[in-house]
Amino acid sequence: MERTIMLVEDNPDDIVLAKRALKKCNLADNTVVANDGVEALEFLLGSGENNCEEETKLPAVILMDLKMPRMDGIETLKKLRDNSRTAHLPVVILTSSDEDRDIQQCYQLGANSYLRKPVDFNKFVEVMQLLGIYWLTLNELPGGMGV
Repeated sequence: MERTIMLVEDNPDDIVLAKRALKKCNLADNTVVANDGVEALEFLLGSGENNCEEETKLPAVILMDLKMPRMDGIETLKKLRDNSRTAHLPVVILTSSDEDRDIQQCYQLGANSYLRKPVDFNKFVEVMQLLGIYWLTLNELPGGMGV
């Protein structure tokens, strides 16, 4: 069964970098991109009359930025944790913010990890490769998740 990564990111340059990094470890084909929290929730939970939540396979992990338009990462994380379908879905905050209150709030809301985006491309590639390997191959998920 093929596991996927959902990248929730509004910066086109960071999306390209992430995909390039994941491609280096043959994981780019396993990546779904949402440009903000609203788009992520629509994909994961369906929306209105097009509610297809039963048809949509959940990703093995969500890599999510904090600062995004329409709905930021904090609000998206709250909504994910409030929904029984996504309450236990692994969420890794991948952001440039190193503010203590962001870190505290994310963990209080149920983030599984909080990582600062490395500025150096080679370090970014290394982080993305490690994240992909860990969450797609090593981590065990509850039945029905990430498949």
